[in-house]
Amino acid sequence: QIMEPRGWGATTVGKAPRSGKLAAATSSLSTSVVTSSRNSENSPLVASLLQELHTLLKQSHKERQDGEQTLVNISKTHDRMKQEQRVSLYFKQKIHGLYATALTEAKKELVTVTQMLSKISDTRRERAGEKHSTVAAPVVAVTTASSTSSTSTARPPAPLGPLGLPDLDRRPSMRRGMLMTVLHQYAVEQPVWRGKSNESPPPLCGAISADDKYKCKPADQVAARVRTEDGEEQWILAEVVSYNSHNHRYIVDDIDEEGHNEKRRYHVSKRRIIPLPIYKADPATTLQALFKVNQLVLALYPQTTCFYRAIIHEQPKDGIPLL
Repeated sequence: QIMEPRGWGATTVGKAPRSGKLAAATSSLSTSVVTSSRNSENSPLVASLLQELHTLLKQSHKERQDGEQTLVNISKTHDRMKQEQRVSLYFKQKIHGLYATALTEAKKELVTVTQMLSKISDTRRERAGEKHSTVAAPVVAVTTASSTSSTSTARPPAPLGPLGLPDLDRRPSMRRGMLMTVLHQYAVEQPVWRGKSNESPPPLCGAISADDKYKCKPADQVAARVRTEDGEEQWILAEVVSYNSHNHRYIVDDIDEEGHNEKRRYHVSKRRIIPLPIYKADPATTLQALFKVNQLVLALYPQTTCFYRAIIHEQPKDGIPLL
């Protein structure tokens, strides 16, 4: 989290918020960005992205300072208004103007922060493409803050595969413990969809499914219903290898390779494939993208890559659900 949201209203207008933790976090991020941008191992594109991020970070810091000063002025004006028996036209116009200024500054800061998040995502994707990492697909089950509340699964956008992997068949296997660590990390880094005012969230954002014509691409992560070695049918976390548009069948690989000398590859029909979300839904702005209470969903068993049927007991009240 780059910075905490700044709030003001009936409970906060008395004193302008000034977070020491926020200042420390911003300073730490700025130092980290500068250090990374000077790393000789970075490609020119990554270095450029980091430099742009550093510029945006300084701009955001300046905008936050301006906003906090406006909040201080609002607080002082309220204090002076309380001393008068009647609120004069002067104070009415002044407080109205200050609130309008604060709103404008908050919107301006939001634009900058959104640009920063975009730069961070671009940098991560570029670095992942450079490394051609051998890490498995970054997918986890997402649940609400309640330990009994299960939602769905998520994966980051993957134009070249989730980590820019050039060849699915040449990638070595990974131990399950490391796989679980990677899945957790990518749950944390899953991008949050933030649209414009009155803009509806896109397909594959939270609970919003893809349409029937959607075709998964190679390296996409999916929930696949397959017949296992013991003859049982099970929903597993899988990675798309290819899609045949003539017979509408996918070839997928089981993402969990531990205990097997070769990849477990399955041929499954399109109706046995569920594309996984590529964006998290923010409870504060995209309620329509949250799973409903009592809705039937698929969720991952803890520390496994197998799905089970679950029912939503409670929606997240604040914050963004990760695990």
